[in-house]
Amino acid sequence: MTDPAAPDPIVVDRLIHSPDPGELEGLICERGFLTAQERRWPRRRITTDRGHVLVLELPRRAALDPGTILYVGPGWYVVLEAALEPVLAIAPRTDLERIRFAHEVGGQHSAIAMDGEELLVPDEPAMLRLACRLDLPWRRARRPFIPVSMGAPH
Repeated sequence: MTDPAAPDPIVVDRLIHSPDPGELEGLICERGFLTAQERRWPRRRITTDRGHVLVLELPRRAALDPGTILYVGPGWYVVLEAALEPVLAIAPRTDLERIRFAHEVGGQHSAIAMDGEELLVPDEPAMLRLACRLDLPWRRARRPFIPVSMGAPH
């Protein structure tokens, strides 16, 4: 049952490209968080950190990158943020280890991101087995995951 006092969801059917910074000055910034996988599919509901509900009805190829302004309304706006998600933080000791790991991740059609000197991959059994097989230092973490590439969509 829906709350009768809750405002109607806001439908977003196009992205705001490069809003004038002056346009956002003085407005309340709300944040909407999506995982890397969720950012691949631009048709969904999202609730901001202040409780507003947006219904994204964007074209299939819409780029939902962190930092994208999703909505500007009277007195507030919504910016998209990368949600914290479970990842394996891999710390290759050499450039050769870094390249080999990235190559192997690509061969498995998985996503990979860089965070300083560490490489991030989804915390999945296949990625853990790969890090162990290559004898790479790793640890589990919760971080924003912004892949260089998302790999194959299957």
